Parts: sequence; structure tokens; C-alpha cells
Amino acid sequence: MSVFYGELAPLWPLISPVEEYAEEAAFFAKVLLQRLRPGAQVLELGCGGGHNAFHLKKHFQLTLTDLSDAMLAQSALLNPECAHHRGDMRTLDLGRTFDAVFVHDAVDSMTTTDELAQAMATAFRHLAPGGLALFVPDVFLESFDPATESGGSDGADGRSVRYLEWTHPLEPGATSGFVDYGFLVREADGSARVFHDRQRFGVFPRSTWLELLVEEGFEAEVIPEETADDRPPRSLLLATRR
Repeated sequence: MSVFYGELAPLWPLISPVEEYAEEAAFFAKVLLQRLRPGAQVLELGCGGGHNAFHLKKHFQLTLTDLSDAMLAQSALLNPECAHHRGDMRTLDLGRTFDAVFVHDAVDSMTTTDELAQAMATAFRHLAPGGLALFVPDVFLESFDPATESGGSDGADGRSVRYLEWTHPLEPGATSGFVDYGFLVREADGSARVFHDRQRFGVFPRSTWLELLVEEGFEAEVIPEETADDRPPRSLLLATRR
């Protein structure tokens, strides 16, 4: 497990504050509520620290899963009323179905088409016919743009985090790339620690996403995100199990 999702997991509220998820989570809920009743059963694959779930749980009954025990622990603190299960989105089988499956940017950890198809298969087997799967990849290959970003925040307990995110160009023909993270953590006593983490991510053409969803047994559509954030809007994939 990477530093990002292990040792630094307790600092997730400072790295990516929960309030920053309010707008996008509201849009995800809007998309789902066009097809689902309030209080519908929703499974999230790759919930991380539970920051989307914090906003979505007012609309749905959530079951949350992640591969990282440390991130699940953070989500459980924030969302104690939600069920939590450790599991890999490529292989998870809870033995039941839901009204919808939600997969945020954790789906970017699928770095091959086989892995992406496995995540789609997991969503499919957790849905009854007519159930919905909402995938929110960060980017398609057509809109990929190497960039650097920075962020972080200060906690009420005196701890602070600042980070630099450096996404590198893709190799020709590659379905994955890598991003370097640098973290500077300041403790409440003024001492500081530095961490580096490198993560690999998948990036696929939109056509690949749509073809794989159809092969799995979904009817799929692309929905443009509505956002006031200073960034290009993402494209969501809403898939209905046939």
C-alpha cells in the first residue's frame, strides 16, 4: 500500500478537505436521483476517506468499500452510520445487489483494460437488472494533460499539510502513466516531515470505456459534469445493467 493511502491516511481531511466535495457530490446525487428514489441502496467502490459519502449519505443508504484499511478507518470515523467492507474493486463480491454502484476517481487505479473490465464486472454483479453504475474517471485519453497542482490545509489541532502533485506525460501507446506526490507535514509542535509517493494511474479513450461497458452487459451514456470549479468539467459514465 502506498504512503498516500497508508501512513498519510489520518491526514486525509487536511490533504483533501471534505467540504471541497460538496459541489461534485451534489451533482452526482442529482444524476442518480433522476433514476433512483431517495433512500436507494448505493454501493461505493473505492470510497477512500469517505468524503463523497459524507455528502451522498443524506440521499442514499450507502455501503462503502476500499482496499486500504487505513482509509476505511477514516471513512468510518466520518460516516459511522454507513456499512464498511474491505475489498478490491476488481474482485469484490458481497453476495447481494444494490440499486446503484458509484465509483469515483479510485477507478483511475485500473491501469489495463483487463483491470478496468474487472471493475465493471464487479459493478455489474452487484446490480439487479435495471440498476445503475456511475463511473467518474478523472480524465479520458483525449483530454489528458500533464500538469502540476498543489494544495493542502491547516487543521484545528495545529497540524498542517501541503502537497505538490506532478503528473508526467504518457509514453506513446500507453494505457497508464504515473504521478509523483510530495507532502510536507507540519506537526502541532512545529516539527516537520517530508514524504514522497509515486502512483500509477490508468487513462483510456472514451471509446474503450463505452465498448467495455457494452461488452459487460450495460447500456452506457456520457454525461458532462456541471461545475463552478476552476477546472475543465469531467465526463461521467452512467451505465444501466440490461
